[in-house]
Amino acid sequence: MTTVSAPRIEHHREPFGIGESRPRLSWTLSDAPEGWHQARYAVTVIRPGAEETFEVASAEQVLVPWPSRPLGSRERVGVRVAVQGADGVWSAAGPETRVETGLLRAEDWTARPVGADLDEDPESDARRATLVRRGFRVDGEVADARLYASAHGLCEAEVNGRRVGSDTLSPGWTVYRSRLRYYTYDVTDLLAEGENAIGAWLGDGWYRGRLGWRGGTRNIFGSNLSFLGQLEITYTDGRRQTVASDATWRATLSPILRSGIYDGEDYDARREIPDWSTGSFDDSGWLPVSVRARDPRTLVAPTGPPVRITEEVSPVAVLTSPSGARILDFGQNLVGRIRIRVSGPSGATVSLRTAEVLQDGELYTRPLRSARSTDHYTLAGRPEGEEWEPRFTFHGFRYAEVSGWPGDLDADAATGALTARVLHTDLERTGWFACSDPLVEQLHRNVVWGMRGNFVDIPTDCPQRDERVGWTGDIQVFGPTAATLFDVAGMLTGWLRDVEAEQLSDGTVPWFVPVIPTHKVWSPIRPGAAWGDVATLLPWTLYRRFGDAGVLDAQFDSARRWVDKVESVAGADRVWDEGFQLGDWLDPAAPPQDPGAGRTDRHLVATAYFARSARAVADMAGVLGLDAEAAHYGSLADEVTAAFRAAYVRPDGTMTSDAQTAYALAIVFDLLPDEKHRATAGARLAALVRGAGNRIATGFVGTPLVCDALTLTGHADTAYDLLLERECPSWLYQVVQGATTVWERWDALRPDGTVNPGTMTSFNHYALGAVADWLHRSVAGLAPAEPGYRRIRFAPRPGGGLTRASARQRTPYGEAAISWELHGDELAVDVVVPVGTTAELDLPGAAVEQLGHGAHTRSVRLPL
Repeated sequence: MTTVSAPRIEHHREPFGIGESRPRLSWTLSDAPEGWHQARYAVTVIRPGAEETFEVASAEQVLVPWPSRPLGSRERVGVRVAVQGADGVWSAAGPETRVETGLLRAEDWTARPVGADLDEDPESDARRATLVRRGFRVDGEVADARLYASAHGLCEAEVNGRRVGSDTLSPGWTVYRSRLRYYTYDVTDLLAEGENAIGAWLGDGWYRGRLGWRGGTRNIFGSNLSFLGQLEITYTDGRRQTVASDATWRATLSPILRSGIYDGEDYDARREIPDWSTGSFDDSGWLPVSVRARDPRTLVAPTGPPVRITEEVSPVAVLTSPSGARILDFGQNLVGRIRIRVSGPSGATVSLRTAEVLQDGELYTRPLRSARSTDHYTLAGRPEGEEWEPRFTFHGFRYAEVSGWPGDLDADAATGALTARVLHTDLERTGWFACSDPLVEQLHRNVVWGMRGNFVDIPTDCPQRDERVGWTGDIQVFGPTAATLFDVAGMLTGWLRDVEAEQLSDGTVPWFVPVIPTHKVWSPIRPGAAWGDVATLLPWTLYRRFGDAGVLDAQFDSARRWVDKVESVAGADRVWDEGFQLGDWLDPAAPPQDPGAGRTDRHLVATAYFARSARAVADMAGVLGLDAEAAHYGSLADEVTAAFRAAYVRPDGTMTSDAQTAYALAIVFDLLPDEKHRATAGARLAALVRGAGNRIATGFVGTPLVCDALTLTGHADTAYDLLLERECPSWLYQVVQGATTVWERWDALRPDGTVNPGTMTSFNHYALGAVADWLHRSVAGLAPAEPGYRRIRFAPRPGGGLTRASARQRTPYGEAAISWELHGDELAVDVVVPVGTTAELDLPGAAVEQLGHGAHTRSVRLPL
């Protein structure tokens, strides 16, 4: 009998406090007999005292429309699904999913931002963090209670001395003037009859802290720290009580002396205020709060999960440097912060200084630039010991230099007194890969760790130095890999709303989102290929991987306006050959201090992306049923493609820029006139790769495409040679050098153990790890053939001496999987096709086979 999962609500892992009044529903099916197909579904919506069932004749099971009346603010419903097969037999109803909305209307908000009014230098990094609180009385039995909370800055709320929620760095980083995220918390169990209190820690975060390189800028979004909180209590007798942040709240300085995203946190435990967030506390000595402004129309519920602590890592070694410094090695370049458990005298201060690498045995901090990346904890001297972890900062590090430790550091580290706490947006893992080569498996692990460390509320470029911003080009090229490894649909859909909010009225897309002031090279905002194309290509990626046409609808105007802008810049000849471009950024041939000066003509790159984005907008319009727009942008794409060929493709099929990235773009973006030119381009690309000794000769633009371009043109053997090369520059060079994340530069660490002298030398950048998507699609052989994996393509291409490979993908329809092994010239393949999908199996030397759901095993002899 076919069984149905509990329905998924939009892209939420936890459909609690959601912002959609008509959320779409998805479910997976299992245990269906061979040949079974869904013909109808029935959605039951359970409201208090009422239950409605809606039957729909449809085979759809992913993001189907909400069938009932719209949900209101604070509404709670249950949802379950049953399905009927073509045989007319209904399944049993699946498990129920509980759904709760947040505050959907601006008029639902009575809370206002409140905070301390301190006489401080707004340009100082030493501004004190603050606490705010309010006492209140509960005078009956509580049925339930919800806290809706946000902040100017970062906040952590407490009720009666207990932490609210498990998220951190909330409310995250959005384009604050347009969108300030709030979170919903169930605080029912934290209340008690009688005197109660609510309070919040506040920190600078991205809102008013220092951001940007070359000294950075403070107060970009505002100079105040404020808490916005609305506690709503429902009693068992039906009464409602609201405790909202307003002028009745009180404020004071917190034990956090200094806190910054780049610089770390200084905390003095002697200044702690016992029981400050409990109902028994007397706050008469605290300051009255100032009430600040916030348009409630800008408050938005999250579309993806929050940042959380997801893992703990213990030190693998305690080192002593040549200078005598004590350094913890956590064995993994990670993003997070260190929790300490320590005993010592009052006033003793422990310092934790972090970095990604050592040089000459010492902590090497030059790549951090001006980021202090140091935490200080001053002990209160409690006999029972103390535990502390920073609240409002994070670091990218493998190593931590510890000074001022009052105990035996070696023994204490071995017993868990110093633990790295890994944080990132709490995304659901969806893609796994394995193979017979341990170095390739380590490369894949490095990509995963790099993505985790750079998905900290927004997709960032790096997590350690004085930057950490949402570079649009990085996620544009890495989007397919991100969407393979994790369910990024909700998070990136929200971030794309910020992209549109920052997009200029003329259609220009910034280099990074949210926008911050930077030095003159990056300001004012101006159009740039590959980076601005995030407006077109990332929505298309999300549609292809998650089957969500809604993201196309939401972003179509933004995408269209970007292409219109490029059209106006390129002019009538359709060749984008003017203006500043980053080109094939960080091509290893580029000078260390001029990373855009690679081998490939920057304007070839720009025109290729113009053609690709115009085609993407035409495709988006086609999905949305916008026939006129589909025709217009399709014609534009044809014109740009023709212009690209005329300007950059020679009659013999070679390129005017005889560089790997030029050929990869022309092949993968389908810009060549015919198969003859395509074959010539593929052969020349393969020759260039071999001529470079199979070492990397591409940057951010070419690297995600080069293995695909080789594979598409019949040179998979050369793609494997490129993948498996160990000399610098190469993917496996980094692995052999001990990398545990993907580097920004191919030679970030040089063969002699010294760090690249360039001022941009991050050891945790995900862009060049985009090859992982090729590992899944071509090495293991699992790819979407239709949006959302409604149809799956299994097409492994063994090579490189690998004897086995496998991939698993948690698709919107359920888990798909492939594993293959070579036994001499015999290829044995096992695949799993989820219910609700079909698949094509394309094995070397065999006819393409169509598969239905279920497990399938095949064996073929490889052609000689």
